Amino acid sequence: MSEGAFDAVSFLERAVQIPSHESVDEMRALVVETLDRFGVDCEVVAGGCVLAEKRSDAPDDGPHLVANTHLDTVTPHVPFERGEATEDERGGSEDAGDAPEAVIRGRGSCDAKGPLAALLAGFLAADPERGRITLALTPDEESLSLGAAALTGRSPGTDDRLDGDLFLVGEPTGLDACTAAKGRFQGTVELSGTAAHAAEFAGANAVAAAEGALGAIRTFDDGADEHPQLGPPKLTPTVIEGGGATNQVPADCEITVDRRSVPPETAEGFRSSLADAVRASTPDDVGVEVALTDRESPFFEAFSTDPDNELVEAVAGAARSAGESVGLPADRGGAIRPFGAATEASYFAPAPTVVFGPGDLADEAGAVAHAEREYVRVREVEAAAKTVELAIGAVLGDAGGAGR
Repeated sequence: MSEGAFDAVSFLERAVQIPSHESVDEMRALVVETLDRFGVDCEVVAGGCVLAEKRSDAPDDGPHLVANTHLDTVTPHVPFERGEATEDERGGSEDAGDAPEAVIRGRGSCDAKGPLAALLAGFLAADPERGRITLALTPDEESLSLGAAALTGRSPGTDDRLDGDLFLVGEPTGLDACTAAKGRFQGTVELSGTAAHAAEFAGANAVAAAEGALGAIRTFDDGADEHPQLGPPKLTPTVIEGGGATNQVPADCEITVDRRSVPPETAEGFRSSLADAVRASTPDDVGVEVALTDRESPFFEAFSTDPDNELVEAVAGAARSAGESVGLPADRGGAIRPFGAATEASYFAPAPTVVFGPGDLADEAGAVAHAEREYVRVREVEAAAKTVELAIGAVLGDAGGAGR
């Protein structure tokens, strides 16, 4: 990489070649080295998070903007490759006569090393006139998010290290400003009956009681209000286990459920409501216990930011301008919409939060992120870097409008 100016694309090419599916140590070292080379002090805290900050001369006269993304990727590592886009990867973005579209392929190219490169570019270019900006990079978003939970004071014995007013979270959004995402909970419905010989009219059949439990799950959201950005919540039974002998009334049955929530539902509120619904739909002689799956950090709950918030307007407007500057189609980037997956953005709510970055979770040909064909278009990385720079300037400039 050039020693004179930070180049987001060159950084991304280097980053994708670093495996970060089992350990982020080498990836974190690259980020720390890059910040140091550009004269920015940083610290490694909270189980491997990287924090760096830039303050204006009037830090209390403007908002505290936090730029966040993650350093880890899913398994396995997919090698780096830079080349010409295939027809599927172009996605209709190349006009006749244009130079071939260049793409970077490899695990993490869009989730989330492309967004990381863009956030780094914007952070390094930032010179806030008011308020301050913090770069907060987490090590384990793809697993338990212990780093983000500790940074935000959501883990036992921790305090909120960020205390941000506004959050910009790097994920592949196709350069759109995403203002909301459903939460994701996992739980189990445990049905407890009484074992007996199947030849006798005795016992309490836990597997038979699953019929009522599944009915309660199927109708759980009947009459629920749709969220204006996210639509309806969704509850899906995914695994069912019960019984042990073919000639025995089964005493136990367990149903695993996947919950995609919308505000204002919380994990505990969902658990309690589902327990009540299942109990009302199963025989009195069958016990019901509904529990959330144990995990060391909180589940990702749904979040929603007002689409009219000035941070949203800053990111969306900057994305449209940056996309035009690098020759992207007019309909690529700059839209305001929900995000399609759960993210650590959940931990930052209710502060206004926007999810943004180059690349896609999926395209017309299928999955992109978390897939063997993961890629990101080079022009979109350039546009994303410029977007972050412009958005930071709009929020933390002298005339910035997004406030506390």
